[in-house]
Formats: sequence, C-alpha cells, structure tokens
Amino acid sequence: MSGVRNGLYSIHTEVTDGGRGRSNGVIVLRDGRIAGGDSHFYYTGSYTAKDGKWRGELTTNEHTKSVGVLPLFGGREVTSGFVGTYSGDELEAGGTALVGKTSVMFHARLVFRSEL
Repeated sequence: MSGVRNGLYSIHTEVTDGGRGRSNGVIVLRDGRIAGGDSHFYYTGSYTAKDGKWRGELTTNEHTKSVGVLPLFGGREVTSGFVGTYSGDELEAGGTALVGKTSVMFHARLVFRSEL
C-alpha cells in the first residue's frame, strides 16, 4: 500500500458523538489487511491508501466481557467504515459505526511501533 508502512501500531480510539467509550490497543497494518486488539476486543478489516489518505473497514468483536469498564461501542460487535490521513509514522482516522440503532462517530490515532 503506497505510503502506509507495514507494521505494528498502537491505536487510541475514542467515541466523539452518539455515545461514550474509548479503547487503547495494538493493530497490525500489512498490505491492505488489518488485525489487532485490546483487552476486550479483537479487530479485523482492510484498507487502501494513496497520497496521504487512507480508508477502510474495520470489525470489532468482543473476546472478553468487560466488568466496570465502558468499552468502545458499548461492548457490541460492530463493523464501521473510516477515512483519514497519514504522514510518517502516524495515521489518523474517523468514521461512523451503527451501534444498534444509534450512529456513533469515532476518532482513532495510530502510531508506528515496530516492523514485522
């Protein structure tokens, strides 16, 4: 993928409108594929990138029930689209997920941590 470096990234996601929640985890970007997770969810998806812009689709699935924590998207399995920009070792993205009957907007920041 033009310009997006393959590797392991930290990801910090926060709901910006339509709900509450946040997530901090790790994610692997490799040749248009996405895989990663945090203490409660794993993420899978795909992306394309060109000329400083990237877009894709990401599905979050719960692997461990959260107790006493408000997880991103309220603990539901959710597929969402995103668009954003990248420069150097950092990527930004925003998108909207349909959580039940509510549209939830989110913002994510990714920082490169290691080659694979």
